[in-house]
Amino acid sequence: MDYEVVSPDDRRFNNLVLLVYAIQAISLFTGLPAVIGLIINYLKLSEMRGTRYESHFRWQIRSFWWALVWSVLGGVLSLILVGYLVLGAVWLWFAYRVLRGFIALNDGRAMP
Repeated sequence: MDYEVVSPDDRRFNNLVLLVYAIQAISLFTGLPAVIGLIINYLKLSEMRGTRYESHFRWQIRSFWWALVWSVLGGVLSLILVGYLVLGAVWLWFAYRVLRGFIALNDGRAMP
């Protein structure tokens, strides 16, 4: 059997990316923790440079900002009821991004 050698940094980076995915997943039901995940992303991004984990952090950052933009738009549009469809679509899209990222992390792949 071949075993992959995992450095302490690799394990730490993997755990940190996994933590942010977990925070994002929780935020699907509560909202607020996503900001905590974003702060972690920005504080630790420089340490991730040049690793596959950098792509996960960038994926998480983009997911947060696009979800926020579309959620604000959906909130405004909810005054004319169509916003509720936008908010539902944002929720599904964000859930997809969290799940896709987690699966890629679990498979040891970088994000596009």
